[in-house]
Amino acid sequence: MKAVAFYTHGGPDVLKPADLPDPTPSASGVRVRVKAVGLNHLDIFVREGWPGLKLSLPHVLGADIAGVVDSVGNEVKDLKPGEEVVVNPGLSCGHCERCLLGEDNLCRQYQIIGEHSWGGYAEFVVVPRQNILPKPKNLSFDQAACVPLTFLTAWTMLMRKAQLKPSETVLVHAAGSGVGSAAVQVAKLAGAKVIATASSDEKLSKAKELGADHLVNYSSRDFLEEVKRITQRRMVDVVFEHVGVATFEKSIACLPYGGRLVTCGATTGYDAKLDLRVLFYKRLSLLGSTMGSKGDLFRILQLVEEGRLKPVLDRVLPLEKAAEAHRLLESRGQFGKVVINP
Repeated sequence: MKAVAFYTHGGPDVLKPADLPDPTPSASGVRVRVKAVGLNHLDIFVREGWPGLKLSLPHVLGADIAGVVDSVGNEVKDLKPGEEVVVNPGLSCGHCERCLLGEDNLCRQYQIIGEHSWGGYAEFVVVPRQNILPKPKNLSFDQAACVPLTFLTAWTMLMRKAQLKPSETVLVHAAGSGVGSAAVQVAKLAGAKVIATASSDEKLSKAKELGADHLVNYSSRDFLEEVKRITQRRMVDVVFEHVGVATFEKSIACLPYGGRLVTCGATTGYDAKLDLRVLFYKRLSLLGSTMGSKGDLFRILQLVEEGRLKPVLDRVLPLEKAAEAHRLLESRGQFGKVVINP
């Protein structure tokens, strides 16, 4: 199959065209012909590598996949070739206590497609049957590839972890990112007020179209001072954090007594500082989150099909321009998701 893979960790230029063997589904597996794959910062982190990450090279990236069922294992009776589908990126054992409680993202064997196993930068990808969901009929393949990881992450962070309530105020950082643009919509769906930050007025204008109530250009204004002004020093109930060192300390300062900060990333660095006296004196809750349960994606896709949540597609590039797509993501030059077509 045609693919883009990397044979060594490094910058975008390590992504190379590759001719790899067609994958074969297991008895309970499904082979999907990939029509579109959405990029995430996870792709960049895996490409660059980190201490302890052990991959069999070459490796194929890509977690957010939409496509068509190509073939199925002999134990799969409810899917047929040609069906249009979305792939849930989370892999788990399926039989431990966490999995059976519907908390499969807490499974000790939890993995993400494109991180630990081959992903969608290729003509085909093989996944377990339980990772296949029907593609919403109102979406193109490119739009559908914008949904799984980002919306599932934002949903879990705000609805499951932070337990966001109607009329609460949430600060969403980097609203121009895939997960940030999803978070604005999920927060509004929950009935919350949203203060969105972004690096340009153009991105903030698009965040307003998604429902953001207040806009802060963090390139020209101090977001902490803006939060004080907007809330009249009441501060925000929840901070949606995924930027890391560059915003973390002031994000903590944006919280009132009993406030909650939930984070899923550290794109500007992970070595953040925290004054423990502030943590216990203000009775703050710091919540970490990665992905979400397989079951929640059914509800998310239903809301997408109803038009209550909308994928945010910035642009589509061909597979051979995967390195260019990575550079775009690294430069924060997009609003929403960048998608590539194998």
